[in-house]
Order: sequence, then C-alpha cells, then structure tokens
Amino acid sequence: MTVEQAVRNVRSGGAVLATGRRKTAVARVRLRAGSGTVKVNGKEMGVYFPTLKDQVLVMGALTHVGKQTAVNVDITVDGGGPSGQAGACRLGIARALKSFDTETAEPLRQGGLLTRDGRMKERKKYGLRGARRGTQFSKR
Repeated sequence: MTVEQAVRNVRSGGAVLATGRRKTAVARVRLRAGSGTVKVNGKEMGVYFPTLKDQVLVMGALTHVGKQTAVNVDITVDGGGPSGQAGACRLGIARALKSFDTETAEPLRQGGLLTRDGRMKERKKYGLRGARRGTQFSKR
C-alpha cells in the first residue's frame, strides 16, 4: 500500500474507496472490515437487486476470493438499468478488494474481474431507424 492510499484510508475511516462502471451505470464502493453485509443505496442487496442473476454478479468478486464474510460493503450506484448497475458494482468491489488486500489482486485479475466491460450502446445513425436497422423497403 502506498502512502497516498494509507492517507486516503485514514480520511475515510479505515474504508477503501473504489469506482466501477458498466454501460452508463457508475458505482461508488466503500469497503471496510466487518461481518459481510452488503448495502446498495442504503438497502440490503437482496432488496435492491431482486433477481438472483444480479445478486450473483454483484457478489462475484467477493466469492471468488472468499471474502464474503470478512468485509462490509456500502455501494452507491446510479445510472443505467439493473444489469449495468450490477456489473458496475462487481467491478467496484473488485477494485476495492485489490486495494484492501493486495494478495487478492492476482486471483481477481486471473478471474477477469478487474477488467472493465467496454461494451456500450451503439449510437443511432441518420437515415436509419436505429443503430443499424434501415427503413422497410416498399416495391410499390
């Protein structure tokens, strides 16, 4: 841990801060040692993400390194939809874990959890109905 990171930890009350992004969603993650609670926008994760797929995605980084009962996670997420928000939370948690415990960096990298998914919605082009869909051809 560098001196800058140590100063940041002291200022944030011993917590590690990280940011995750996916599509148009942005998640700000605060991670500290604790009992394993995960809160998203002040609600329990199961309440905020009711689908099991999104819950598994959010917890992916914690379960990959076996820290799901060792840290408390507080997430503020906005923008995008549920799937993008879950992906942003996963990346934010992975980045926070990397700063929190440097030994987890390599397993997270090997699992592909520290790589940002750069896929975005393609913009609409002029003269077309969508990004690629043209108008329907009429012979008569």
